[in-house]
Amino acid sequence: MNFLRGVMGGQTAGPQPSGAETIQKLCDRVASSTLLEDRRGAVRALKSLSKKYRMEVGTQAMDHLINILQTDRSDSEILGYALDTLYNVISNDEEEEQDESEDENAQKQADDLATQFTEKFIEDPEHITLVLTLLEEFDFHVRWPCVKLLTALLKIQGVQVQGIILVSPMGVSRLMDLLADSREVIRNDGLLLLQQLTKGNAAIQKIVAFENAFERLLDIITEEGSSDGGIVVEDCLLLLLNLLKNNSSNQNFFKEGSYIQRMKPWFEVGDDNSGWSAQKVTNLHLMLQLVRVMVSPVNSPGATASCQKCMYQCGLLQQLCTILMATGVPADILTETINTVSEVIRGSQVNQDYFASVNAPSNPPRPAIVVLLMSMVNERQPFVLRCAVLYCFQCFLCKNQKGQGEIVATLLPSTIDANSISAGQLLCGGLFSTDSLSNWCAAVALAHALQDNLTQKEQLLRVQLATSLGKPPVSLLQQCTNILSQGDKIVRRGSKVQTRVGLLMLLCTWISNCPIAVTHFLHNQDNVPFLTAQISENLGEDERLVQGLCALLLGICIYYNDNSLENYTKEKLKQLIEKRIGKENFVEKLGFITKHELYSRAALKPQPVFPSPEQMLFDHEFTRLVKELEGLITKAVQKSSEEDKKEEEVKKTLEQHDNIVTQYKELIREQDAQIQELKEKVASMTTQTEQLQATVSQQQSQIQQHKDQYNLIKLKLGKENQSQSNNQGDSQVNGLQTEELSQLREELEELRRQQTLLQTQLSEKDALIDSLKSSAQAAEAPAGGSDNAELFQEVEALKNQVQSHLAEIGQLKTERLELLRRAEAGSSSTAPPGDKSSDAAKAALESRLAAQTSEMERLKEGRSELEEQLASATSTVAILQTEKSKLQTEVQESKKEQDDLLMLLADQDQKIHSLKQKLKDLGETVEDEDDIDARDQTSDEEDEDED
Repeated sequence: MNFLRGVMGGQTAGPQPSGAETIQKLCDRVASSTLLEDRRGAVRALKSLSKKYRMEVGTQAMDHLINILQTDRSDSEILGYALDTLYNVISNDEEEEQDESEDENAQKQADDLATQFTEKFIEDPEHITLVLTLLEEFDFHVRWPCVKLLTALLKIQGVQVQGIILVSPMGVSRLMDLLADSREVIRNDGLLLLQQLTKGNAAIQKIVAFENAFERLLDIITEEGSSDGGIVVEDCLLLLLNLLKNNSSNQNFFKEGSYIQRMKPWFEVGDDNSGWSAQKVTNLHLMLQLVRVMVSPVNSPGATASCQKCMYQCGLLQQLCTILMATGVPADILTETINTVSEVIRGSQVNQDYFASVNAPSNPPRPAIVVLLMSMVNERQPFVLRCAVLYCFQCFLCKNQKGQGEIVATLLPSTIDANSISAGQLLCGGLFSTDSLSNWCAAVALAHALQDNLTQKEQLLRVQLATSLGKPPVSLLQQCTNILSQGDKIVRRGSKVQTRVGLLMLLCTWISNCPIAVTHFLHNQDNVPFLTAQISENLGEDERLVQGLCALLLGICIYYNDNSLENYTKEKLKQLIEKRIGKENFVEKLGFITKHELYSRAALKPQPVFPSPEQMLFDHEFTRLVKELEGLITKAVQKSSEEDKKEEEVKKTLEQHDNIVTQYKELIREQDAQIQELKEKVASMTTQTEQLQATVSQQQSQIQQHKDQYNLIKLKLGKENQSQSNNQGDSQVNGLQTEELSQLREELEELRRQQTLLQTQLSEKDALIDSLKSSAQAAEAPAGGSDNAELFQEVEALKNQVQSHLAEIGQLKTERLELLRRAEAGSSSTAPPGDKSSDAAKAALESRLAAQTSEMERLKEGRSELEEQLASATSTVAILQTEKSKLQTEVQESKKEQDDLLMLLADQDQKIHSLKQKLKDLGETVEDEDDIDARDQTSDEEDEDED
């Protein structure tokens, strides 16, 4: 302990040991002491020396300190000292940075030292796992140093530490528990730790989000006072941005969890907006950025549209528009709010319609769009604010043809109101002002009102401008070209190139894909000579961009030319380029656009963000137009007249072949329809056959029942005859004869019913044969032959069934005769001779037998009639077989005709393929057969809907 007192400042005799020697002795004491108190004192001493002797402590004591963390888990005090010492060694402490000189080399050495010790600590991933395990200790002196140490490790070696924590069991969950700690210091430092942990790692971001991070963070923001809160709110917002930015999974989880609705109260601003604190401005700025992350143009369109819809439904968009029109809002917050509203309404028709209805609280009320445009064309407004307003106007018109029409309508003569300021008037005023930035912004804004909207391009040609008293009005298109040709003659504030670039972008957007606008542009005799002169001149570096845009404008006049002006047809314009400029020179000047450094910067994202007004030259949508047209214009200019003629011939030939193919397709469709009809007929006939089969099975069951009844009667008669032979009484004989006669009558009645049933069935089968005959005559399809064969087989089966029924009738007749003989034999054996009563009975019986015999004759005649009907059915079957052979012959002829059609189609397809290949070699766009079929199918569906 005396040694420790010397180290801690006690007076000792003799020379003082150096820092390295002292640290070495302390490390030995930590490693060799058996008493916990001695080890604790040595670690406390190392902590006190760790800032001054950072390198020595880190080099000699790190392994001993890690060993302390592993072995002395039961003592929270020594754990706290060890963790604090490791933190001092690894991190660049702020006080140390303030004490050190501002020499860059010294700072670099400190950073290298921190990196070296961090790499040494994380060489074994178990060290990170050990610190994560210590986080479970609730003791403040252990938990807080663990949080600080992990934060320092993540700052220095973030990717490696993130990987270790990601694979560590319950690693992220332990860190998330810090947000629930009741001690604010640990909770706040836990926020900083999670910020470092979630930087650039999507997997960890997802785990943190699903650990209920959104709920906890929003609760903390609410508890701390939302936008009026302190630094803790800022830390929560930064963590939310880390979790949501460029992470579609977390964004969807945030939306589905109804957390967007909880953002609305953040933007409730009172009437008194004076005296905003710097922290409130920072918090609100981050909150607006959080809204923009959810609706960023780089997100998937579906996710963005869903978030936009949710923001409108919960009232968040309305709240943002309230801030937009409020007074006293700081300029940077107003700028960020405009950018946020822009992305919330971008491409969403419902949100755009709502924004168009927002009015500023002025007298008289003015639309918010008009108020914003007034700021855009006002050169006194801040540059970033004017850029934000331009972005808002672009987003309002994005995929909004209704809004485009409303803006252009404010320029038309029939809708101009002299007593109010409209958006069109402000755009024209900015377009022709003496401020170059206003010229550029107004030109780009007007170009967005025409983007992908042929109707508005044609409508804008009607706009007339009054230049001065006594002179006739000129069109807006002519006025733009006039200003462009005057160039340096007009005195302007700012870059002159900026004005010309803006006007050229407007003209290119206006006349592209609009032959009527091209005709109006070429109708002015001065435009083409001006463009050729600009392109052919050798100008400075700044003017190269103007030359490239002039070449693009002239190329659009060639590509979208409908040859309605005789002096400026496609061929004459190409000849003019070849004589005055040269094709190679023209293509080279056209390439100046995409080679410009500001072009690639503008092509990255839709929002116009420029460091200075002079660099504001390109618009994002215009870069897309250039990318689309550059190759087309180059091919159009380089083509010769012969190639154009060949191309026209190939197009005509292709059209002819397309017509032929269309005719064959229609023929095939008709045949398919006929085949479908025949298939339906076959299906109906199959159903009828099944019904007949069911009838036959029912008849078979009835016949079986009759057989069973006959067998029972036969058995009863046998038993009664046997008993009759044993009895001798007259009364018994007469009674037996009477009973037998009644049974015979019943059998006769049963035979009559069976005969009637068979005649009915035979008539039904005749009707069926007639229906099959008519169906066979109507069938014309190849598929009918096989079905007719089945029907013939069914007729043969019915014929066999009728024959079996006749055989059964004959058998029943034979059995009846046998019964009659047995009855006569029984009566003769039992009747006594000379008895008058018995003679009378015998006579009566004989008369009855005679009547039954006549009945049997009638049954035979009915049988002969049935046989005649069966013969007629057989002849009908023969006729059907003849018709079947005819149908088979027609099927063979139809197959042969179809094969010929297929061969012809194959030849036509081969010719079409070769012609399309020629067109592709010439650089023309050719539609595939899938596109043609899709268009045909669409037209067929429309025709069906109309029917």
